[in-house]
Amino acid sequence: MSQHKPRLSFWQIWNMSFGFLGIQFGFALQNANTSRIFETLGADTANLALYWLAAPLTGLLVQPIVGYYSDRTWHAKWGRRRPFFAVGAILASITLCLMPNSPTLWMAVGVLWIMDASINISMEPFRAFVGDMLPPSQRTTGFAMQSFFIGIGAIVASFLPSIFKDWFGISNVADVAGTLPDSIRYSYYVGAFMLFATVMWTVFSTKEYPPTEAGEEKLRNREHRKIDDEAKHQSSFYRKAGLFILIGLLISVFVYMIDLENELYVLGIGLIMFGIFHGVAASFIQRGKAYLGLVHIVKDFNTMPKTMIQLAYVQFFSWFALFAMWIYTTSAVTSYIFHSTDPTSQAYNDGADLVGKLFGVYNGIAALAALFLPIIAKYTSRRMTHFIALLCGGVGLASFYFISDPFWLWFSMIGIGISWASILSIPYAMLSGSLPAEKMGYYMGVFNFFIVIPQIVAGTLLGVMLTHLFNGQSIFILVSGGVSMGIAALLSLKVDDRDEVVIKTA
Repeated sequence: MSQHKPRLSFWQIWNMSFGFLGIQFGFALQNANTSRIFETLGADTANLALYWLAAPLTGLLVQPIVGYYSDRTWHAKWGRRRPFFAVGAILASITLCLMPNSPTLWMAVGVLWIMDASINISMEPFRAFVGDMLPPSQRTTGFAMQSFFIGIGAIVASFLPSIFKDWFGISNVADVAGTLPDSIRYSYYVGAFMLFATVMWTVFSTKEYPPTEAGEEKLRNREHRKIDDEAKHQSSFYRKAGLFILIGLLISVFVYMIDLENELYVLGIGLIMFGIFHGVAASFIQRGKAYLGLVHIVKDFNTMPKTMIQLAYVQFFSWFALFAMWIYTTSAVTSYIFHSTDPTSQAYNDGADLVGKLFGVYNGIAALAALFLPIIAKYTSRRMTHFIALLCGGVGLASFYFISDPFWLWFSMIGIGISWASILSIPYAMLSGSLPAEKMGYYMGVFNFFIVIPQIVAGTLLGVMLTHLFNGQSIFILVSGGVSMGIAALLSLKVDDRDEVVIKTA
């Protein structure tokens, strides 16, 4: 890939980011309505976090793989990232049409799994796209543009059910128990169209820079793809394989002996699988196959840049809070403020509709905040900007506990929207400057681990916390999310933002 990147115009950055508008249509519909779909199909509230695990588990597997192979893809006409944009958009659009028509709970969980994988196939290369196409001085703007489109897409998608109800008179209550209202189904159909259309706009309106001659040679020659210090990495991988497998087994045995909730097995199984990947990678090195993708994926994970490690902690607590909000806001608002747990009641559906609107508002706030984040970062720092934004989000989440009148929830979403804009842009801008260009896609995919791992932890622990700590009162899950966001804010001040130093001293 060419190292010198010219500054792009506003409309070039607009075109290369436009696909995020549709991608967020899909994610917003998923975040605002999945719990509603699951509860409509008979899911127990205590098991919602477990059913949601399909989404982060899919991202954990798909994103680094897509990133790794998109780094190594080049087509004279279609480029490097754009083939992945297109394939993901086609598959995601199909699953968005299937989701609201799921006849059973387990089909809905399965469709969520496929949907999330498909959206991730398109979304992950978009993050690397900014690093590919923009010079360091424009990357904060590039990621902020993505946040802007995420906000616009999410606010429209979140309000779609209410738009169909209020503007077109389409019912928000299903005629038959166990089915979804037409307002929800039509919203998913619109989301499918928007995702496909906007991603294809980016595919056909943006051209990518070709790789350098040295880069093309690496793509062709497997010997050039072997890792350095093979014996050292082989020994290290075997040791870590044994350690991860042992810890995973101990956790699984402990859960079995104490008879804890079944979802806690996910933690043990996840560590065992992580250990197996290390063992297989070590075996490949031993057999002279150090050029294989799995070896590079495991090796690069173990040698990630310092900035990425620091951001990992920030991401963990940020996304733990977000996942708690996405899963339990519907349950908290309907039970704590609207005093209903019956999905067939008008009060419950009014509360659930309000959650969709609230999610739309925080995404709208995020779209506006995204325009100002580069300016604030310019006059302070990206670390301070992220600190302030996350602190606003923590206060917004915790404030749900003190609200009895639904009107005041709109103000809570202002803080959440500011934090959401920053979460979607500032960490990626800080990260991109610390990554080698030839591994941009892979490391952006690995960075998703620190979005997915907290979601898996949340999916395994939130149900336990709800049952054993909070006596089934989901409002306290949101308060816990606020505390987690505050911890992330403090940790963001410790990040080594090297790229920012280069920009400011250039």
